[in-house]
Amino acid sequence: MPGRACPIRLAGTDLKACSAVCLGNPVANSMNAEMEVDALTISARAETERNPDAALRLVGLPELMGITAGAPNIAIALIDGPIAVNHPDLAIENMRLLPGRTGATCASLESVACTHATYVAGILHAKLVRPIFSEMEAVPETDGVPNATMEELAVAIVEVMDSGARMINLSIELAETTSRPQQPIDQALEQAARRGVIVVAAAGNQGMLGSSAITRHPWVIPVVACNNNGHVLALSNLGASIGRNGLMAPGTDIASLAAPGGHAKFSGSSAAVPFVTGTVALLWSIFPRASGGELRLAITGSLARRRSVTPPLLNALAAYRTLAPTNIGVRAR
Repeated sequence: MPGRACPIRLAGTDLKACSAVCLGNPVANSMNAEMEVDALTISARAETERNPDAALRLVGLPELMGITAGAPNIAIALIDGPIAVNHPDLAIENMRLLPGRTGATCASLESVACTHATYVAGILHAKLVRPIFSEMEAVPETDGVPNATMEELAVAIVEVMDSGARMINLSIELAETTSRPQQPIDQALEQAARRGVIVVAAAGNQGMLGSSAITRHPWVIPVVACNNNGHVLALSNLGASIGRNGLMAPGTDIASLAAPGGHAKFSGSSAAVPFVTGTVALLWSIFPRASGGELRLAITGSLARRRSVTPPLLNALAAYRTLAPTNIGVRAR
């Protein structure tokens, strides 16, 4: 099957259980490439422990969060695995679960698919949750990590758009970079572009130079993980399309929800993607009449010609200042 030749998998690295201040020990196997622990990473982790809001301030989010907590009609869709619906800190009453073929709720709170999706859902407060990853399925090509086909992802993208999604969070990656066309996903992403639904996707964590059918698409915003000093992580995938259309966001020891209960820290591009998706949601809440194209341009600044394979750091406040002059009088109340 074409989809199995280059399957989609979850885009994470290490997950750690943690107390309320996130100082615990690893409880899960590496989901992907191991993080290179160097002096910069150690320094950034130390800063995270001293100041848990460092990641938010790095990308200018506190100012936007002071203006709005997000509008309920700005729907984020999370395409991932099933979630732990009974977690006490997960606002499940505000979510719509689209079960797909795998089911939307966790059968095992220890499964990789459940752990990953619950973690991302805890950051995003997504309105729509559409799993594509099963808790049971894994293949050797993805090192035992749950996988799905391009066709399954394409179907899920169209389904969440039909259900009202304004933006889609893809904390997923291809198991390998490829230049081959992938018709189902290309068509789904083209439809997202026509409908103005913003798609934010993980660049991936294989430490490779190149792109995939997802990160190569000009409408998609690929996200590379950096530490809390703004230095790109060594495991991050980079490439011409990622540098041209993408952004960097914090992805070192980011705290969220652990599926069995309590909290966890996570690293990699899965953790970085929600910073960008969340910024788009806040901006759309402040400027509800802005188009998807206007928001995408404001947040990426992609009219500037970029030649680097490394994208710039997300700057939420700069995006707000870009949108404000052309959206006077149309801010949400």
